[in-house]
Amino acid sequence: MADTTVKIDTETRDRFAALAAARGLSVRAYLAELAVAEENQANLGKATDSFRAAVSRPGFAEAFDRDFGAPPARAPYRAA
Repeated sequence: MADTTVKIDTETRDRFAALAAARGLSVRAYLAELAVAEENQANLGKATDSFRAAVSRPGFAEAFDRDFGAPPARAPYRAA
């Protein structure tokens, strides 16, 4: 893998260095982990949007219950 240089201000560099050090990582390793975490968050956001679109379709909940079983009915709450 080829290296590259990114120019950032000193304050940002120091912040990255402090965050990396707190995790026992080099700045390079910290930024690599940060990139993966951000990609995961973006993918999770897309999956959340898709899930919300799916469950908003008419009949989705009924089809889910039919295919996977409806949750058991809860007894009404009564104070002791």
